[in-house]
Amino acid sequence: MSTAPRAGTILIVDDNPVNRLLLGRGVEQQGHTIVFAEHGREALALLRERSFDLMLLDVVMPELDGYGVLAELKGDPHLRDIPVLMTSALDELDSVVKCIEMGAEDYLTKPINPVLLQARINASLEKKRLRDQQRELIGKFATEEVAEDLLTSGFSLGGKRTDVSALFCDIRSFTTLTEARDPAEVIELLNDYYTLMIDAISREGGIVNQIIGDGLMAIFGAPTPREDHHERAVVAARQMVELIRLFDDDQAAAGKPQIEIGVGVASGPVIAGYTGTLHRATYTCVGDTVNVAARLEAHTKIAGRPILIDENTRRALSDGIVVEPQGELLMKGKTEPINVFAVQVDSVFA
Repeated sequence: MSTAPRAGTILIVDDNPVNRLLLGRGVEQQGHTIVFAEHGREALALLRERSFDLMLLDVVMPELDGYGVLAELKGDPHLRDIPVLMTSALDELDSVVKCIEMGAEDYLTKPINPVLLQARINASLEKKRLRDQQRELIGKFATEEVAEDLLTSGFSLGGKRTDVSALFCDIRSFTTLTEARDPAEVIELLNDYYTLMIDAISREGGIVNQIIGDGLMAIFGAPTPREDHHERAVVAARQMVELIRLFDDDQAAAGKPQIEIGVGVASGPVIAGYTGTLHRATYTCVGDTVNVAARLEAHTKIAGRPILIDENTRRALSDGIVVEPQGELLMKGKTEPINVFAVQVDSVFA
C-alpha cells in the first residue's frame, strides 16, 4: 500500500514570469510550498538563507545560468544534497547529458507535462527524505562534526596530519565510589556525568570520540579545523569542572554521592582519521599529543589540581585564562620533561 507523497518546500528558478506562474500553479496544486527566484544569483542566496526540499531550475537565465547554479550547488557540502530538476526549452541531448553529469536528478523540456512533473517531484522528494534519514541515523552514532565529515568526504580508513588539542577527563576514585553502591545508582550517576561533560565539550566545538568506564577523550580542531582549538579545549575543561561543582551541590542536598574530576589538555600535531576495520571503525587521533594529554589527566591526582595543560596549550591562550606553573614533569615513555601548568577555574559561569 503506497503512502501519500510528502509535501515539500520547492524553489522555482526561471527568468520568465509566465513560466514561473505556470510552474508555480501546478506545483502548488500538489500541496507544496513554493518560492520564486528570477535568476541564478537570487536562487543561491535563497538556498543559503533557508531550507528547501527541491529546486526546479531553468537552464537559460541572465546573471547566472542553470549550469552555473548546478556547479556552485554541487560544490557546496551544505547544499549539494538538494535535488534539482532542470527545466528548459532546449531539447538537446548535449544539454541533458551535461546537466545529469553535473548532478541534476532529471531534465524536463518545456512545455512540461503536469503528470510527469508530479511524478518527478514525488520521486525527488522521496530521495531527499531517505538522504535526510541517513544523515539523522549517522548523527545518532557520531557527533555532528564526524557525521558531516562522513557525508561530505566519505569513509576511508587512515588519517591526515593536523594540529589539535586533546582532552582527557576521569572521575577521581571512581572504583572506591562504586564499591558499595547499587549498579543502577552508578549508571544514573554516569549518565548525569556524561551529559554534563559532553554538553561542555560540544558547546566549544569539541567532539567526544572515546568513552571508557568513567573516562572520556575529546578532540578540538578535528575533523573541523579550528585555529582557536587550544583555548576552546581549556574553556571546555573549566566549564566541565565548574559543572561538576554545581552538580555536587545538588547531589549533597539530595544526600547522594559527590564526585571530582581531573582534566588534562595537550596541543600539537596528530594523525586524525578513522581507525578500525571496514566493518567497524571510529574517528580518533593518535600521536604524542594524545599521550601527553592522558598523562596530564593522570597527574592531576598527584598535583591536586583539577586541570593541567602543557606548554603548547598555554602559549596559545588569551590573557583572560589564568594559569599557574607547576614545574617540569618527566612522563613515562618520554626522554625529556615537559612544563606543566594548572588552570584556575573559579567563577566560570559568573
